[in-house]
Amino acid sequence: MSDEQGGTEELVRMALAARARAYAPYSRFQVGAAVRAADGRAFAGVNVENASYGLCLCAERSAVAAAVAAGATALVEVVVATPASPPGSPCGMCRQTLAEFARDLPITLVNDRGERVSTSLAELLPRAFGGADLATEGAGVPPRSRG
Repeated sequence: MSDEQGGTEELVRMALAARARAYAPYSRFQVGAAVRAADGRAFAGVNVENASYGLCLCAERSAVAAAVAAGATALVEVVVATPASPPGSPCGMCRQTLAEFARDLPITLVNDRGERVSTSLAELLPRAFGGADLATEGAGVPPRSRG
């Protein structure tokens, strides 16, 4: 979805607003994310930390989970808001999660100082592992194909 359709700017506002609500008492590194589904709906997510660090949930995966819970499984755009300069990018786990729902999509990285970086999932995760990689004799592939 292009900016002319209001896509990216709306997602930037949502991601920045979500970042302010992130639960990051340990790292103090609040992250917000917003994803747009193919049907035009947008979903926000935040990082949620836990004293047992392995149980933390990244903002990008939180936004994807909100989209899936609402029945949206085809993603077309992502914005990630971090306090870093330059803006931080999704971690490896988030990149792989996004790849489950789109082989490639535009990703905008922002911070509250107005810095922006435009990239894509294919640039951040070349040769992503996906359902087709499971297509061996006797193994199934998920019933819907993605991006």
